[in-house]
Amino acid sequence: MVRGDNMAVCYKKLWKMLIDKDMIKKDLRLQTGLSTSTMSKLSKDENVSMDIIEKICTVLNCDVGDIMEFVPDKKEEQ
Repeated sequence: MVRGDNMAVCYKKLWKMLIDKDMIKKDLRLQTGLSTSTMSKLSKDENVSMDIIEKICTVLNCDVGDIMEFVPDKKEEQ
């Protein structure tokens, strides 16, 4: 990453994985014990703690890179 470039988190991979596993967001929330406010943060591509990412990865049996990625922050481009 070049200095001055801001990155944002993106959870599109998570939502695609849920579709592949025939799950909906509510299923994920119930299986992980996440709150509705945490699910809202994920839906808005906001930062969540690594504990939450770990819970999701455990339930989905995947790695961090399978559910999230960092992308250039669009807010900075405006």
